[in-house]
Amino acid sequence: PVPPGVLPLCRRPPAWGRGTQQLPSLPLAPCRAFSNSKILVELDESSGVATMKFKSPPVNSLSLDFLTEFCISLEKLENDRACRGVIFTSAVPKIFSSGLDITEMCGKSTEHYAEFWRAVQEMWLRVYGSNMVTVAAVNGSSPAGGCLVALSCDYRIMVENPKFSIGLNEAQLGIVAPFWFKDTFVNVVGHRVAERSLQLGSLLPAPEAHKFGLVDELVPEEKLLEKAAAVMAQWLALPDHARQLTKSMMRKAVLDRLIAHREEDIQNFISFVSKESIQKSLRMYMEMLKRKKS
Repeated sequence: PVPPGVLPLCRRPPAWGRGTQQLPSLPLAPCRAFSNSKILVELDESSGVATMKFKSPPVNSLSLDFLTEFCISLEKLENDRACRGVIFTSAVPKIFSSGLDITEMCGKSTEHYAEFWRAVQEMWLRVYGSNMVTVAAVNGSSPAGGCLVALSCDYRIMVENPKFSIGLNEAQLGIVAPFWFKDTFVNVVGHRVAERSLQLGSLLPAPEAHKFGLVDELVPEEKLLEKAAAVMAQWLALPDHARQLTKSMMRKAVLDRLIAHREEDIQNFISFVSKESIQKSLRMYMEMLKRKKS
């Protein structure tokens, strides 16, 4: 941890250099770091790129606390003129994010369900509609809501390990992915792949995810952040306004659809998750997870 008020130093990966020739050793660039209990953010001011690491063991589940801290961290970066792009990755081995925290959806009040679902919506609206370049450096498995975070980014790079999988597997838990999850998925992989994957609740191993276009590239684990930095440099080489307006044009209809139906979507979630049959299947799933741990 860095003492308050002290700028740590970040060594820039070679890919962030502008020219083709690299100096033997790169200078250390000033780096601003801030962190809370679930998220660590490091901003390299010379490149304008922040790295946001999820650090909520054991599996970076998207709890209400995690989502709140995620949105606060992202808002700080959005409001920081020094920041033009953010790389999302995990500080927890073998997992990017396990998705929505089931405990937030089981045996709670309708008020709690509403607060939780509003936080899930807010996370997606902020990432999918971000003015910054967003790159997902997926260094572990990423089911359900974890997949949504990656899908919402501009570019996805995943570790080429067949043991790591990614997908919207809600159907396996007896849950239906909301329309805005579906819209995001369709816009990445196309209608047919999305339809089949959503109905089957498929979790695709990394090579298959790449084949279907769910992730853009596969790289060895040790090259992941270097590759993310290189991709980021390529995107940031363009004028911000042209890239931002193009992104807005491509994504506006999907964003507007949730914004227009936000309260209705919350009510749909509450009525769905409150059903005894759904609560029962969530309880069974939690029991299964407990047995796996023991």
